[in-house]
Order: sequence, then C-alpha cells, then structure tokens
Amino acid sequence: MADVLLELTDLRAGYGEAVVLDGISISIAEGAGLALLGRNGVGKTTLIQTIMGFTYQLAGSIKWRGEEISKLKPHMRARRGLGWVPQEREIFPTLSVEENLTVVGTPGPWDMNKVYELFPRLKERRANMGNQLSGGEQQMLAIGRTLMTNPAMLLLDEPLEGLAPIIVEELSAAIGRMVSESGMTIILVEQHAEATLEMTDEAVILERGQVVHRAQSKDLLADQATLDRYIGLNIGD
Repeated sequence: MADVLLELTDLRAGYGEAVVLDGISISIAEGAGLALLGRNGVGKTTLIQTIMGFTYQLAGSIKWRGEEISKLKPHMRARRGLGWVPQEREIFPTLSVEENLTVVGTPGPWDMNKVYELFPRLKERRANMGNQLSGGEQQMLAIGRTLMTNPAMLLLDEPLEGLAPIIVEELSAAIGRMVSESGMTIILVEQHAEATLEMTDEAVILERGQVVHRAQSKDLLADQATLDRYIGLNIGD
C-alpha cells in the first residue's frame, strides 16, 4: 500500500476574518491523482492555497509525509516537495522557454528533456519568449517549470481554463501520463469534470467549504445525479 503523502485533518482556513474552509479532512497517497470538484466559490482554490501556506489557517492539521507543516512558510513547503501551478501561470515573460525551465531546475528525474518529451510543443518553441506563447503553451510551460523543481506532488489550479478544445485534450493527456507513467501525485482543481475525472483516481466534491462527496473518479464519472446535484454539469455537454 502506497504511503500517505499529504493528510489534512479538520482544516479550517480563510482570509483574515472570512472563513472559507470549514472542517476539511482529506488524504492522498503517493502516486495518486485527486480531483477537487465543485461550483465556483466553494473553496477549491482556497484549499490549494492553504496547502501551500498562502491563507490564514485557523484550526486543523496539514501533514506532509507525517510532518506537521502548518507553520511552515510557502517556500519551505515547496522545498519539502510541494509543487504549485497557480491559475495565473506566472511564467517569466521576457525569458525564453528554455530559460524559464532552467532557471528553477533542481536535480532529480525531471529535467528539460523529460519536460520536452511530455510537451513537444515546448521543444518546438524553446527559443521563444514566454510572452510569445499562446495561452495553452504558457500553461504547458507553467507545468513544465514546476516539474523542473522535481516536486513529489503537483497542485494544479484550473490548468484547462479558457483553452481551446484541442489544447484541453493535449494537456489532459499529458497530465494523465504524469500520473499513470511517471507516478506523479497530483491534486487537480478543474471545471472540466469529465476531463478531470479521466485524469485522476479519486474525487472530492466541495460545497460551502466542506467535503460533501467522495468517490473513485471512475464511479463519479458514471454518477450523473451527483454531478448534477453538486456541480451542475452534464457529462458530455
């Protein structure tokens, strides 16, 4: 049985006086893919940011490989092996693709060649500046750059948002390969329910800052009633 990498227990967090997450308990094992689903504004991004240390944690526990990390600064959590790909992507616009990748590189299995293997488009554009890339290519670069830090877990916040269908398909396939072939552990926040469930092993649905449903991704994919109730999305639409 795979070791638990990340364990959240009775987590309560938010921004200043505003409580967004209220009693979240989730664990994820090494090599697993977890989907975080729910309507807009239910706390998905806040949960990712709380794991990384960017919100105000009022109660509960965040354990990484059994170590309590609630009081660690974000950069210390990153050094422990948590890799975050934010919605804003935050690539370096005036550096080339290759420079974006090498500037953050640390020793480990993920190197430039492996990133190019996962995202052949980046290899084709390796001399282009970050601001010369399309939105989809920038997203690939944001993921590739985080992989170059050789994290043990990747936190992806809506990586498919606003992208053309063909790019959504390409990115989804790459993220799926990261889990199935490379054994990367991921937590994926995404509005594309079908794509998300196909890329992950387990799913959690949030509503009003609480976990309201847990299931194997393949089971939830077939459970239209639950998807309608909590997400309001019809698979296949």
